[in-house]
Amino acid sequence: MATSDAFGVSIFTLAASGGFLLLALNAGRKRRLLDDTPVSKALGVFVGEVEVEGLCVRQDPYTSYLAERPCVLYSWSICEHWRRAHEETYTDDKGNTRTRTVIVHGSDVIASGGRQAGFYLQDETGFVWVEPAGADLETVTMFSEDADEGDALYYGKGPSEAVDGSTGQRTFSESGLPIGTKLFIRGRASERPDIVAAQIKREDKADMFIITPRGEKAVSDGKATAYVLWNIIGALCAGAFASTLFASHAVSPGPGPMSVGVLLYLVALSFGWVWMVFNSLVGVRNRVQLAQSLIDVQLKRRADLIPRLVNCLAGYRAHEASVLAMVARLRAEAASSGVSAVSPSLIAIQEQYPDLKAMDSFNSLSSHLIETEQRIALARNYYNDSVTFYNTRIQRVPDAYVARIVSMQPAELFQAQGFERVAVGVKF
Repeated sequence: MATSDAFGVSIFTLAASGGFLLLALNAGRKRRLLDDTPVSKALGVFVGEVEVEGLCVRQDPYTSYLAERPCVLYSWSICEHWRRAHEETYTDDKGNTRTRTVIVHGSDVIASGGRQAGFYLQDETGFVWVEPAGADLETVTMFSEDADEGDALYYGKGPSEAVDGSTGQRTFSESGLPIGTKLFIRGRASERPDIVAAQIKREDKADMFIITPRGEKAVSDGKATAYVLWNIIGALCAGAFASTLFASHAVSPGPGPMSVGVLLYLVALSFGWVWMVFNSLVGVRNRVQLAQSLIDVQLKRRADLIPRLVNCLAGYRAHEASVLAMVARLRAEAASSGVSAVSPSLIAIQEQYPDLKAMDSFNSLSSHLIETEQRIALARNYYNDSVTFYNTRIQRVPDAYVARIVSMQPAELFQAQGFERVAVGVKF
C-alpha cells in the first residue's frame, strides 16, 4: 500500500474510532439519565426532566384508516408490487459492449396518510398532556396484510389506479397508538399556555424525548447494548488505525500494532467514562436539590390557596344563610298577609340569586384539599426517590471513586420535622 493511501486510511479509521467512541458515550449517558430519573405520577409531573408511565387516551379519538380502531395517532401506507423489464449494458469477457434485458422487481408507495395530535397520558392519579411532535416515537403494528386484485381490500382501501408493470399484489400496513396503550414517556415538562397544568412536549434543552410502548427497563437495556456495540466497533477501528499507521512506516502489521490501537482506545474511553460519570452524578445531585425545592413550592401553594378558598366559602356560606333567612321571613309574612304583598321581593331575590348551592362549594373545597395534599405527598416521594438514586450512585462501584474525587456526600431522605409546615386549618 502506498504511503499516501495508508495515511488516508489511517486518518479515516482514527476519525471513525473517535466517532464511535462519542456514540458509545452518548448511549451510556442516556442510559444513566433513564436509570437515574424516578418515574413520576401524572399529578406529580413538575417542570423539568420527567419520566411517566400510563395509558394514552383522547376525548375525541381518531379512527384509523385500515384497522378502524380508535387511536390517539396513526399512520398507514399501501405499497403496490411491480415487475419490469430493464435494458442494461455490460462488457463481456472479450471486451465487447453488449446489452441485455433483465427483470427488476420492486414496489412503490401508492397511497399513505395518518393523523397525529396531542393526547393525555392517564394513570391512577390523573392526566398529563403530551404533544408527540418531534419525539422519538415508537408505535405498535395495527394492520399488516397482503392482498391481490381478487380481495375486497385491494380496491376497497386502495386506489383504482395501477402502477406500470403491476403484479396485482399490494401490501397494506398501519401502525399507531390505540386508545389504552400503555406508554413510557421521557421528556421535559413545562406549563401549559391555556390552563394551569403540566405538559410534555419537545424542547431544545431536553436531554431526550421518547414515547414508546416499551417499558423503561427495555429502553435502558437498548442503550446499554448500544454502548457495548459502539465501543467494540470503535476499538476495532482504533486497532485498524494503529495497524495501518505501522504499515505505512514499513512495520509489519500484526497483533502487536492492533493491541496498541485497542489500548489507546481504552485509555480514551476511560477519560470519557470519567467525564460521563461526573456529569451524571452532578445531574442527579441537582435533581435532588430541585426535588427538595418542589416540596416547598407545593407547601407554599397550600398556604396561599387554601385560606383564600376557605374565606371565599365562608363569605358565600354567610351570604346564603342571610338569603335563606330572608326567604323564610317573607314566606312567614306571606302566610299571614297574602302572597301578593311579598311577591316583588321574592322575585327580586330569585332574579339576583337564582341558584344557591353551598354544597357544590364545599365539594370544590374538598377536591382542592385532596389534590393539594396529593401534590405534596407526590413531591415528597419524588424527593425521596431522587435521594435514593443519588445515594446509590455515589456509593456504588465504580461510580464511588469518581464521587470521592469531587467529595460528593450522601443526601438525607425527607424528614417531616425538618421540612414540614403547619397544615392550614379549615374552620367555619
